[in-house]
Amino acid sequence: MSPKLNQVVLIDDNETTSFLNNRLLQRLDLAENILSFTNAEQAFHQIWGPAAPATDAAPALVFVDLKMPGMDGFEFLNQYSRLAPEVREKTVMAVLTTSMHSADTSRVAQYEGVEYLAKPLTEEKMQKLLDKRFSQAN
Repeated sequence: MSPKLNQVVLIDDNETTSFLNNRLLQRLDLAENILSFTNAEQAFHQIWGPAAPATDAAPALVFVDLKMPGMDGFEFLNQYSRLAPEVREKTVMAVLTTSMHSADTSRVAQYEGVEYLAKPLTEEKMQKLLDKRFSQAN
């Protein structure tokens, strides 16, 4: 496995999914800290809002579901894309969704550097993501 990430954030309105993903990440021992949110707007404000910690505390990896009540994953990505490039470069953004609909995949593809993963999150998918996005940094 890659070196330990400072923080991984899970954003999914399905508490069972969040629980299972959290368990997987804990078992893989990938992160110093795992945060779970069922509300994308709350997650965004806590991570990048005015009262958020310094940018050096930005999470290394954020998983966001697309279909959620309130702020959905697309609106979350839209807000994220408006952040300064030096803020965005600290975080790998990954969509984790059941939707394999071409309209959704092409819409997500408009956001540069955003990974697209199909649920469920597995050790294999996690390892591929780590290899692709984190191993070359070392």
